[in-house]
Amino acid sequence: MSKFFFKGRRDVMQNHAQSGYNVNRGVKAGTEEAPVSVVVNTEARKAEIEALVAEHAIVANIVVDAAQAENTVALDTLLNKPATITFEKTPNRNDPCSCGSGKKYKKCCG
Repeated sequence: MSKFFFKGRRDVMQNHAQSGYNVNRGVKAGTEEAPVSVVVNTEARKAEIEALVAEHAIVANIVVDAAQAENTVALDTLLNKPATITFEKTPNRNDPCSCGSGKKYKKCCG
């Protein structure tokens, strides 16, 4: 038997790609393709939600149902996204020290 004999599948990802499943799809919630579902109890609350959705340019399906509990979790998640945290970059070894001593960072605080 030669060393080039391969027993098994030739391309592992072939069936995955043929099925049409796209793992890198860029559909954002609150767009035409994926509207946000919101359940409210009263018509007055529906008007408030509609004004909020129009202000932020979000697409939402608003359902008024007094029997169900109010569910605005998906909308709240879109509106209150956490801000990206950026940290101050530590200086390189040969940069001047940030404490103001005038020395290099590696000789002072590094």
